[in-house]
Amino acid sequence: MQTDRRLFLALAVFAAMPTGSMSAFGGEINDVDGPAIKGYDPVAYFTAGKPVAGSAQFTTLYKGTTFRFASAANRDAFVAAPEKYAPQYGGFCAYGAAGGYKAVIDPAAWTITDGKLYLNYSTRVQRSWNQDQAGYISKADRQWPSVAKQDKVNR
Repeated sequence: MQTDRRLFLALAVFAAMPTGSMSAFGGEINDVDGPAIKGYDPVAYFTAGKPVAGSAQFTTLYKGTTFRFASAANRDAFVAAPEKYAPQYGGFCAYGAAGGYKAVIDPAAWTITDGKLYLNYSTRVQRSWNQDQAGYISKADRQWPSVAKQDKVNR
């Protein structure tokens, strides 16, 4: 009986511990500057083909981070398939992830490659990214497990 109570308390403490925001690769989701993608709607990149500011009226939590959407329909699409719409590398700069570090993003610096959303630090960095997306994605995929564990975020 005492062991059961200790196990229950240990599980309760573990469940209450903050887990941080986790991406598909096991790292944090970028909420350095507030909501994910600085409040931009991740679904709109796919449906509108451009960055669209989300609204505080249409939000959801995904892996501990708030995502905003331009409409209830976009929010519902995200909730139904978050792995389809969530940005790669936790929403940190994909070019930075390839280089072995976390960096903030500019929501206007983005690409969709093979059905996945990649964000970059700036449109200047995006130009470099666009010169060899496949190579950078390969590097970032290899680097992300260790990059995800970093506390420091480059601004």
